[in-house]
Amino acid sequence: MKKNIVLIGGSHGIGLELVRLLHETHNVYVASRTADDLESLNVTHLPFDVTKDELDITQLPEKLHGFVYCPGSINLKPLKMMSMDAFREDMEINFFSLVKVTKEVMPRMAEDSSVVFFSTVAVGMGMPFHTSVAAAKGAIEGFAKALAAEYTPKVRVNVIAPSLVDTPLASRLLSNDKTKEMMAERHPLKKVGTPADIAHMAAFLLRDDSGWMTGQILGVDGGMSTLNIS
Repeated sequence: MKKNIVLIGGSHGIGLELVRLLHETHNVYVASRTADDLESLNVTHLPFDVTKDELDITQLPEKLHGFVYCPGSINLKPLKMMSMDAFREDMEINFFSLVKVTKEVMPRMAEDSSVVFFSTVAVGMGMPFHTSVAAAKGAIEGFAKALAAEYTPKVRVNVIAPSLVDTPLASRLLSNDKTKEMMAERHPLKKVGTPADIAHMAAFLLRDDSGWMTGQILGVDGGMSTLNIS
């Protein structure tokens, strides 16, 4: 059976890679600001800015089998350089907008459907300069576990917590070969993540193969969160 999958974001990075994995076998709806890289794919695009617009739920099927929220931020600075506005902006795109769209989508989630959110390895580890993003993503983790408990057994809710992934969002941190090599060395597997690494896990969580998983925070992070090899 073709599943109806909606992605908030999905025109860049991990979201785009997930769309590429899904578009031939499922009915994929992408709500995002841009659609340039989606034109060659079999998807329905809904113009949507998550921080400004209300999602037009009438453009989605009555029954949804998968929901993925992709928008996020990487705002890494010392606390003394972080304004309160910066904290509010990170919370808005990462968490409050996620909650807003989730409230709109959940009534359409079908039996045995799946929700996937994204966090960061920095929530569980504690890393300098990550105060804002870790706070926002930590809110997602708490929200997801409570949501999973509230909607079980009808809807499964899981979170992927990556380390650094080579996406447009992380381009400032991976601006040249030297910085990429330095970042790779920080991981036990000695490489930076790729969008495919994370997208394959998201695709798994959307499939029935993961049907006995809910309320989980899954580290796809090159071993960063669990291994100390220094």
